[in-house]
Amino acid sequence: MFTGFTDETVRFFLDLKFHNSTEYFHQERQRYLEVVQKPFYEMIEALAPEMQQIDPMMEIRPHKCLSHIHRDTRFTKDKSPYRDHLWFLFRRAAEPRDKSLFYFFEFGPSRLAWGMGFWGENRDAMDLFRRRLEANPACFDGILHDVSPESRNLFPGGTVHKRMTVPASVPLHLRRWYCAKELYIGKQDPPYPLAFTEELLPEVRGDFAALAPVYRHFRGIKDEVDQEDQERMG
Repeated sequence: MFTGFTDETVRFFLDLKFHNSTEYFHQERQRYLEVVQKPFYEMIEALAPEMQQIDPMMEIRPHKCLSHIHRDTRFTKDKSPYRDHLWFLFRRAAEPRDKSLFYFFEFGPSRLAWGMGFWGENRDAMDLFRRRLEANPACFDGILHDVSPESRNLFPGGTVHKRMTVPASVPLHLRRWYCAKELYIGKQDPPYPLAFTEELLPEVRGDFAALAPVYRHFRGIKDEVDQEDQERMG
Protein backbone atom coordinates (compact mmCIF):
# COMPACT_ATOMS: atom_id res chain seq x y z
CA MET A 1 0.00 0.00 0.00
CA PHE A 2 1.49 3.31 -1.07
CA THR A 3 1.57 5.96 1.65
CA GLY A 4 4.30 8.22 0.28
CA PHE A 5 8.03 8.02 -0.23
CA THR A 6 10.47 8.06 2.69
CA ASP A 7 13.73 9.68 3.63
CA GLU A 8 15.36 6.31 2.89
CA THR A 9 14.34 6.63 -0.76
CA VAL A 10 16.07 9.99 -1.04
CA ARG A 11 19.08 8.80 0.93
CA PHE A 12 19.59 5.90 -1.46
CA PHE A 13 19.51 8.24 -4.48
CA LEU A 14 22.03 10.56 -2.83
CA ASP A 15 24.32 7.69 -1.86
CA LEU A 16 24.14 6.28 -5.37
CA LYS A 17 24.99 9.67 -6.85
CA PHE A 18 28.09 9.83 -4.64
CA HIS A 19 29.09 6.15 -5.10
CA ASN A 20 28.02 5.82 -8.73
CA SER A 21 29.54 2.48 -9.65
CA THR A 22 28.42 -0.99 -10.60
CA GLU A 23 30.18 -2.45 -7.58
CA TYR A 24 28.35 -0.16 -5.16
CA PHE A 25 24.95 -0.75 -6.72
CA HIS A 26 25.36 -4.52 -6.63
CA GLN A 27 26.28 -4.30 -2.94
CA GLU A 28 23.19 -2.18 -2.26
CA ARG A 29 20.77 -3.88 -4.64
CA GLN A 30 18.50 -5.25 -1.91
CA ARG A 31 18.30 -1.80 -0.37
CA TYR A 32 17.32 -0.40 -3.76
CA LEU A 33 14.55 -2.97 -4.12
CA GLU A 34 13.14 -2.16 -0.67
CA VAL A 35 13.35 1.62 -0.42
CA VAL A 36 13.16 2.70 -4.09
CA GLN A 37 11.61 0.12 -6.38
CA LYS A 38 8.97 -1.06 -3.91
CA PRO A 39 7.30 2.33 -3.26
CA PHE A 40 7.37 3.18 -6.97
CA TYR A 41 5.76 -0.18 -7.77
CA GLU A 42 3.14 0.39 -5.06
CA MET A 43 2.25 3.78 -6.50
CA ILE A 44 1.94 2.36 -10.01
CA GLU A 45 -0.32 -0.43 -8.76
CA ALA A 46 -2.48 2.05 -6.84
CA LEU A 47 -3.00 4.20 -9.95
CA ALA A 48 -3.46 1.30 -12.39
CA PRO A 49 -7.27 0.87 -12.16
CA GLU A 50 -7.92 4.54 -12.93
CA MET A 51 -5.40 4.54 -15.76
CA GLN A 52 -7.16 1.65 -17.48
CA GLN A 53 -10.45 3.49 -17.12
CA ILE A 54 -8.85 6.40 -18.98
CA ASP A 55 -7.48 4.07 -21.66
CA PRO A 56 -8.12 0.30 -21.51
CA MET A 57 -5.00 -0.26 -23.64
CA MET A 58 -2.72 1.39 -21.08
CA GLU A 59 0.32 -0.58 -19.89
CA ILE A 60 0.05 -0.96 -16.11
CA ARG A 61 2.62 -3.65 -15.24
CA PRO A 62 5.05 -1.95 -12.83
CA HIS A 63 8.21 -3.41 -14.38
CA LYS A 64 7.10 -2.08 -17.76
CA CYS A 65 6.12 1.36 -16.43
CA LEU A 66 9.11 2.18 -14.20
CA SER A 67 12.28 3.59 -15.74
CA HIS A 68 15.53 1.67 -15.39
CA ILE A 69 17.93 2.76 -12.67
CA HIS A 70 20.77 1.97 -15.08
CA ARG A 71 21.52 4.77 -17.56
CA ASP A 72 22.24 4.35 -21.27
CA THR A 73 25.61 6.12 -21.55
CA ARG A 74 26.33 5.39 -25.21
CA PHE A 75 25.39 8.82 -26.49
CA THR A 76 26.23 11.12 -23.58
CA LYS A 77 29.37 12.59 -22.09
CA ASP A 78 28.15 11.72 -18.61
CA LYS A 79 29.21 8.10 -18.12
CA SER A 80 27.69 7.71 -14.65
CA PRO A 81 26.06 4.27 -14.84
CA TYR A 82 23.08 4.96 -12.55
CA ARG A 83 20.34 7.58 -12.22
CA ASP A 84 19.76 9.65 -9.09
CA HIS A 85 15.98 9.75 -9.70
CA LEU A 86 13.32 7.61 -11.36
CA TRP A 87 10.07 8.07 -13.23
CA PHE A 88 7.23 5.92 -14.44
CA LEU A 89 5.09 6.23 -17.55
CA PHE A 90 1.59 5.06 -18.33
CA ARG A 91 1.33 4.62 -22.09
CA ARG A 92 -0.24 2.08 -24.41
CA ALA A 93 1.28 -1.36 -24.17
CA ALA A 94 4.00 -2.09 -26.75
CA GLU A 95 3.83 1.45 -28.16
CA PRO A 96 7.34 2.76 -28.93
CA ARG A 97 8.37 5.42 -26.44
CA ASP A 98 9.49 7.91 -29.09
CA LYS A 99 6.55 10.22 -29.96
CA SER A 100 4.29 8.26 -27.61
CA LEU A 101 1.51 9.90 -25.60
CA PHE A 102 1.81 9.16 -21.91
CA TYR A 103 1.17 10.09 -18.32
CA PHE A 104 4.30 10.53 -16.21
CA PHE A 105 5.43 10.81 -12.60
CA GLU A 106 9.00 11.64 -11.57
CA PHE A 107 10.68 11.69 -8.16
CA GLY A 108 14.17 12.08 -6.76
CA PRO A 109 16.18 14.42 -4.51
CA SER A 110 14.68 17.90 -5.05
CA ARG A 111 12.66 16.52 -7.99
CA LEU A 112 8.89 16.04 -8.02
CA ALA A 113 6.75 16.30 -11.17
CA TRP A 114 3.81 14.71 -12.94
CA GLY A 115 1.49 15.26 -15.86
CA MET A 116 0.95 14.01 -19.41
CA GLY A 117 2.25 14.74 -22.90
CA PHE A 118 4.24 13.54 -25.87
CA TRP A 119 7.70 11.97 -25.57
CA GLY A 120 9.88 14.41 -27.49
CA GLU A 121 8.65 16.06 -30.66
CA ASN A 122 5.72 14.59 -32.53
CA ARG A 123 5.54 16.97 -35.47
CA ASP A 124 2.89 15.07 -37.41
CA ALA A 125 0.52 14.95 -34.45
CA MET A 126 1.13 18.58 -33.54
CA ASP A 127 0.61 19.71 -37.15
CA LEU A 128 -2.75 17.92 -37.22
CA PHE A 129 -3.62 19.46 -33.85
CA ARG A 130 -2.80 22.91 -35.23
CA ARG A 131 -4.99 22.42 -38.29
CA ARG A 132 -7.90 21.36 -36.13
CA LEU A 133 -7.32 24.17 -33.65
CA GLU A 134 -7.30 26.73 -36.47
CA ALA A 135 -10.47 25.29 -38.00
CA ASN A 136 -12.41 24.86 -34.75
CA PRO A 137 -10.79 26.50 -31.71
CA ALA A 138 -14.02 26.16 -29.74
CA CYS A 139 -13.61 22.36 -29.61
CA PHE A 140 -10.31 22.38 -27.73
CA ASP A 141 -11.29 25.48 -25.79
CA GLY A 142 -14.34 23.60 -24.54
CA ILE A 143 -12.17 20.70 -23.39
CA LEU A 144 -9.91 23.03 -21.42
CA HIS A 145 -12.93 24.83 -19.97
CA ASP A 146 -14.37 21.55 -18.68
CA VAL A 147 -11.00 20.38 -17.36
CA SER A 148 -10.12 23.75 -15.78
CA PRO A 149 -6.43 22.77 -15.52
CA GLU A 150 -5.43 26.07 -13.91
CA SER A 151 -7.63 25.26 -10.93
CA ARG A 152 -5.39 22.24 -10.29
CA ASN A 153 -2.23 24.21 -11.08
CA LEU A 154 -1.67 22.31 -14.33
CA PHE A 155 -0.04 24.22 -17.17
CA PRO A 156 1.39 23.44 -20.63
CA GLY A 157 5.16 23.16 -20.93
CA GLY A 158 7.80 22.07 -23.41
CA THR A 159 9.50 23.95 -26.23
CA VAL A 160 7.62 26.18 -28.67
CA HIS A 161 8.09 27.45 -32.23
CA LYS A 162 9.17 31.01 -31.49
CA ARG A 163 8.61 32.39 -35.00
CA MET A 164 5.45 30.53 -35.89
CA THR A 165 2.66 32.63 -37.34
CA VAL A 166 -0.57 32.06 -35.42
CA PRO A 167 -3.82 32.34 -37.40
CA ALA A 168 -6.20 35.05 -36.33
CA SER A 169 -8.86 32.42 -35.60
CA VAL A 170 -6.84 31.05 -32.68
CA PRO A 171 -7.70 32.88 -29.44
CA LEU A 172 -4.88 34.49 -27.48
CA HIS A 173 -5.10 32.04 -24.57
CA LEU A 174 -4.67 29.08 -26.96
CA ARG A 175 -1.63 30.40 -28.81
CA ARG A 176 0.81 28.72 -26.42
CA TRP A 177 -0.82 25.41 -27.35
CA TYR A 178 -0.79 26.21 -31.06
CA CYS A 179 2.94 26.97 -31.09
CA ALA A 180 3.95 23.89 -29.11
CA LYS A 181 6.92 21.98 -30.50
CA GLU A 182 7.25 19.53 -27.61
CA LEU A 183 4.07 19.36 -25.58
CA TYR A 184 3.22 18.32 -22.07
CA ILE A 185 0.87 19.61 -19.40
CA GLY A 186 2.02 19.16 -15.83
CA LYS A 187 1.79 20.19 -12.22
CA GLN A 188 3.48 23.52 -11.67
CA ASP A 189 5.89 23.50 -8.72
CA PRO A 190 4.25 20.89 -6.47
CA PRO A 191 5.49 21.21 -2.87
CA TYR A 192 8.31 18.71 -2.44
CA PRO A 193 7.29 17.61 1.09
CA LEU A 194 4.04 16.31 -0.43
CA ALA A 195 6.03 13.33 -1.74
CA PHE A 196 6.43 12.01 1.82
CA THR A 197 2.73 12.08 2.73
CA GLU A 198 -0.40 10.06 2.09
CA GLU A 199 -1.82 13.07 0.23
CA LEU A 200 0.52 12.55 -2.74
CA LEU A 201 -1.43 9.64 -4.23
CA PRO A 202 -4.88 11.29 -4.28
CA GLU A 203 -3.33 14.50 -5.64
CA VAL A 204 -1.68 12.68 -8.55
CA ARG A 205 -4.74 10.50 -9.10
CA GLY A 206 -6.99 13.56 -9.22
CA ASP A 207 -4.74 15.36 -11.69
CA PHE A 208 -4.46 12.30 -13.94
CA ALA A 209 -8.25 11.92 -13.96
CA ALA A 210 -8.75 15.64 -14.65
CA LEU A 211 -6.42 15.43 -17.66
CA ALA A 212 -8.30 12.50 -19.21
CA PRO A 213 -10.25 14.64 -21.74
CA VAL A 214 -7.00 16.27 -22.89
CA TYR A 215 -5.35 12.86 -23.14
CA ARG A 216 -8.23 11.47 -25.20
CA HIS A 217 -8.17 14.49 -27.52
CA PHE A 218 -4.48 14.01 -28.31
CA ARG A 219 -4.88 10.23 -28.33
CA GLY A 220 -7.38 10.55 -31.14
CA ILE A 221 -5.00 12.79 -33.06
CA LYS A 222 -2.08 10.40 -32.59
CA ASP A 223 -4.18 7.39 -33.61
CA GLU A 224 -5.19 9.18 -36.80
CA VAL A 225 -1.58 10.05 -37.61
CA ASP A 226 -0.46 6.48 -36.90
CA GLN A 227 -3.22 5.12 -39.14
CA GLU A 228 -2.16 7.43 -41.99
CA ASP A 229 1.45 6.27 -41.57
CA GLN A 230 0.40 2.62 -41.76
CA GLU A 231 -1.64 3.25 -44.91
CA ARG A 232 1.27 5.01 -46.58
CA MET A 233 3.59 2.13 -45.74
CA GLY A 234 1.37 -0.38 -47.24
